[in-house]
Amino acid sequence: MTASDKAFTGSIPQIYDQFMVPLIFEPYAQDLAQRITARQPRDVLETAAGTGVVTRALHAHLPPDVGITATDLNAPMLMQAKTHLADAARIRWQQADALAVPFADASFDAVACQFGVMFFPDRIKGYAEARRVLKPGGRFIFNVWDRIEDNAFPLVVHETLQQLFPDDPPQFFTRTPHGYYDTERIKTDLTDAGFTDIVIETVTHRSHAASPHEPAMAFCQGTPMRGEIEARGTPGLAAVTQAVADALGRRFGTGPIEGRIQALVISAT
Repeated sequence: MTASDKAFTGSIPQIYDQFMVPLIFEPYAQDLAQRITARQPRDVLETAAGTGVVTRALHAHLPPDVGITATDLNAPMLMQAKTHLADAARIRWQQADALAVPFADASFDAVACQFGVMFFPDRIKGYAEARRVLKPGGRFIFNVWDRIEDNAFPLVVHETLQQLFPDDPPQFFTRTPHGYYDTERIKTDLTDAGFTDIVIETVTHRSHAASPHEPAMAFCQGTPMRGEIEARGTPGLAAVTQAVADALGRRFGTGPIEGRIQALVISAT
């Protein structure tokens, strides 16, 4: 992972929220919220909350007296998240690094993290922080993307960018979002951080979009991939986005499209 992989700045939070969240994140947010709700927690911490899709799902599923603390390293992402839940008094928003959260030991019954641990520069340290703030018997529940080959839209985007920039292709997808799917490695990292009773499940959904333009915008302009594209100059962000939309159209059709998405859902005590 590079420093630019964590650069959710400029217009990225808004584009991410508009296109990426409904495209691939919503079903997994509902899944995490249901798993956490089933444990009947009193206080929940969310790290790497992004634009708040899991926060919104937790708010909808959990009883009103359950506290929710939503954190993210990137202030612009949290600002976008707050626009959806500005009047939710029980939600505490705080900018925080998941590797050094500013909370006391044994403060939470559950810790949630949706597609965030792939961005941790030190995953064992991040896991150890989650364990530190969990009460005895508390559960850490998170997810990561499976191989890019098991995720239809990102695979086409990645392959198209390899063709557009053959001498220096962007590698953000395979380096970070789809770069941490080895189950034995995940188990080892969690064990090294002090977790036990580790359960890993493969969860598959279908991703839907009204047209190929939506996933092209989502992946090219609503993620840190945007910085890699812009850094390469010609043909430029708009032209690359259109080329990706054209490739998605050839593969899935020019009207409403759908494709497979697959992730691993992990829980540990």
